Amino acid sequence: MNQPHTNQKASSDENEKLISLGQAVIKTEAQAILDLLPRINEQFAEACQFMLHCKGRIVVIGMGKSGHIGKKIAATLASTGSPAFFVHPGEASHGDLGMITEQDVVLAMSNSGETGEIVTIIPLLKRLGVPLISMTGNLKSTLAIEANVPLDISVFKEACPLGLAPTASTTATLAMGDALAVALLEARGFTEEDFARSHPGGSLGRRLLVHVADIMHTGDDIPAVNINATVPEALLEMTNKTLGMTAIVDNNKKLLGIFTDGDLRRAIDQGIDLRNGNVKDIIQEKCVRVSSQILAAEALKMMQEKKINALLVIDEDQKLIGALNMHDMLRAGVV
Repeated sequence: MNQPHTNQKASSDENEKLISLGQAVIKTEAQAILDLLPRINEQFAEACQFMLHCKGRIVVIGMGKSGHIGKKIAATLASTGSPAFFVHPGEASHGDLGMITEQDVVLAMSNSGETGEIVTIIPLLKRLGVPLISMTGNLKSTLAIEANVPLDISVFKEACPLGLAPTASTTATLAMGDALAVALLEARGFTEEDFARSHPGGSLGRRLLVHVADIMHTGDDIPAVNINATVPEALLEMTNKTLGMTAIVDNNKKLLGIFTDGDLRRAIDQGIDLRNGNVKDIIQEKCVRVSSQILAAEALKMMQEKKINALLVIDEDQKLIGALNMHDMLRAGVV
């Protein structure tokens, strides 16, 4: 019969050793990044210029851990306004090199600068006349020498105590890639709106791309009654449309005002005859109204500032064309 598993409490000395080892890694990698500062120089600017004037795409290549970092760098470049994609150098020698055109720029990374799969395709890149930017830990390596612009990402030591697992070197490579991407972002005048267009599924995309027209209720779903309607008719409309209010319009659908749940409570407090009253007696004429073309985020801000839960949407002729409330904002992910 198997004995039940029991957790042995780690000794204080063991925990202190683990903490010390973890802190040593962070310090080593932090220093590797700081050592890059003087290397953000004219060569860095030259690399940026090649990428800025690239008429095609930035093709990122790397093997092993450098390849994993390369994929992230390519994704960051692409999402910040610099079209880019990753190509596996091993696959490049077996057909994928056809993905690279004369209009592109290649960003190749290898800590040693002698990765066989990358060195093999350098002559082919030269034949294409493609600008080659390298990121290596050895400026005397084949990759660095053959590059149009060699970027130095060398580190004093790896965070791995054996000096074998790429740790500080991959961190430095990633940081250099981020430096390139952000520098290009600023140089291109890339904006929040541009970022949102490439991230439509993210919260920023929803806030910057969703307009009132995209989420408002329209047609028969709009709670609305005529100015000559009775209070019971207005209450029935509010109940059926479930937005907590109803618009009040004239015969031409021009918006005249609003009647809300709050107005109902106030009417009760004032002793207004709700059974026989007319909406003319309880209309709130100074209601907040918006255009369907404004961003939902702008409408949300107005609702928060006015401390209201619903908005009415009008066209340029002041005619009612839509309605929305806070629940619509929540469903759209704007809140």
